[in-house]
Amino acid sequence: MKTLEIIGFKRANLGKAQTKELRNESFVPGVLYGGAEQVHFYAPAILFRDLVYSPEVYEIDLNIEGTHYRAIMQDIQFHPVNEMLLHVDFLELQDDKVVKMDIPVKFVGVSPGVLLGGKLVTKLRKIRIKALPANLPDAIEVDISELELGKSIKVSKIVPQNYEILSNPLAPVATVTVPRALKSAQVEEARGKK
Repeated sequence: MKTLEIIGFKRANLGKAQTKELRNESFVPGVLYGGAEQVHFYAPAILFRDLVYSPEVYEIDLNIEGTHYRAIMQDIQFHPVNEMLLHVDFLELQDDKVVKMDIPVKFVGVSPGVLLGGKLVTKLRKIRIKALPANLPDAIEVDISELELGKSIKVSKIVPQNYEILSNPLAPVATVTVPRALKSAQVEEARGKK
């Protein structure tokens, strides 16, 4: 898992006025929990760009006034109108504590359905898992080498490696759709056989 450093500063005043002032100065308030005590902090909004607008999963080196914490992002809040980052929650990682996290899906292999003209449609971009921090993967590989036209591959087909899958086992991860031209050719062929 890649590491990203975020440098923050402790917050003494947690009131709404100070929070609004921080946001106006391009800072994002946040909280780190899961450790001995909650740590309220703020950090420059620009430092969150790679973390928020990326499909990658990062372990965060949260540097709050010289104290370093290993963490993962748990929750994020955006303004409903202007998409401004409002608040970020982090969970402190501890080697012996299991964490839940959404991990991106990575497709491997070549689908026979795609080779026949079908289109691979991603239904799930991330899969929720539970694991110890050391076992968190960068991505969950999904083999599509047996995915035929009009078929789906479900979460239940994924073989977990040192983690537990929490996503619904019946949820489709990807589907190969039959293109319209191919559908009409199949219909014509079926009519001709009658």
